[in-house]
Amino acid sequence: QVQLVESGGGLVQAGGSLRLSCVASGRTFSSSAMGWFRQAPGKEREFVAALSWTGDTTTYADSVKGRFTISRNNAKNTMYLQMNSLKPEDTAVYYCAQYLWPLASSGSSPKYWGQGTQVTVSS
Repeated sequence: QVQLVESGGGLVQAGGSLRLSCVASGRTFSSSAMGWFRQAPGKEREFVAALSWTGDTTTYADSVKGRFTISRNNAKNTMYLQMNSLKPEDTAVYYCAQYLWPLASSGSSPKYWGQGTQVTVSS
């Protein structure tokens, strides 16, 4: 059984930074691709970023490229999302996700989801 728990969300002013964390339970974390998604009010959930099981391969949505950095620490079963230069349009609930495979793209469907953490960016 895989459980994903996000933390690090909050309220920040535009231009500020936040770092989200996702702690995973289970034995499959270190062999699985991981990702972040987000859902803004009234909108569908969208892909933000993903990285391979080793962390060597990353992919980002165009809207966050150059501002967000995804990373992982397999020894701690933890994934991170460093968010810099935040904009009001980044306001959303951010979800951690785990894939069944070691690699993932923006079109891949995760198997497991966290409960989400709210990020609010004020203008």
